Amino acid sequence: MKLSNEYTEKILTGFIRNEMHRIGIKKAVIGLSGGIDSAVAAYLTSLAIGNENLTCLLMPYKTSSEDSVSDALKVTEALKVNRKKIEITEIVDSFSKSINDKNISRVRLGNLMARARMILLYDESAKENALVIGTGNKSEILLGYSTIFGDSASAINPVGDLYKTQVIDLARHLGVPESIIMKKPSADLWEGQTDEDELGFTYEKVDNYLFRKIDERMSDEELMKTGYTAEFMKKVDNLVMKNQFKRLPPLIAKISNRTVNIDFRYNRDWNS
Repeated sequence: MKLSNEYTEKILTGFIRNEMHRIGIKKAVIGLSGGIDSAVAAYLTSLAIGNENLTCLLMPYKTSSEDSVSDALKVTEALKVNRKKIEITEIVDSFSKSINDKNISRVRLGNLMARARMILLYDESAKENALVIGTGNKSEILLGYSTIFGDSASAINPVGDLYKTQVIDLARHLGVPESIIMKKPSADLWEGQTDEDELGFTYEKVDNYLFRKIDERMSDEELMKTGYTAEFMKKVDNLVMKNQFKRLPPLIAKISNRTVNIDFRYNRDWNS
């Protein structure tokens, strides 16, 4: 599971540079949360295209922790990138007020925050002709720990094939501030919220399990021999399976010979 950080940096900065050149866009925009994933994505993007071509949006809600903003500012100051701070409290509260639901759950409110932030990112993208860079890691993508059409939406994602623990390792290599690396992972959707408390297990434990099951293709029998319980395996497997829809574009019913995203997926299909 250990990767060469030098090799990973080279591959991921090359990926960003090549994809942006292929699309024909020179600028990028990232939602900077103060967390490690968006920080690593920002460092990689700045290295790939230059700090002058990257804009980071800080989008706190009224319940966001002060550390979220201060840590995000540390990243923008270290990288010397463009930044904008946009408060989303009025946007989110206006929406919840408009649907006249006084009992909106914390999960639904968190989804509103994630989608409000993505609206602002894509608006900035349209304004500056910039590409939205994704920040979700492989652990979150597999477990479905994201909001569809919210924080999971992006044009390209340089960190989506890195497990959370690999992102942490790469962050140290890139020089991400230690306060970001050391704090508990959190979507910062409500006070005291942490990823691991919500998931019910640590990233270290689940990353090792997912790597062995998905990347190394170990059988359930082999995995159990390494010490994983049937209860833990079932819980993780169910999360991966039930959230498959989040990892796919909207499924189109096939009725013709060449269906978008089934038979017609790439530019090369145009003349074939």
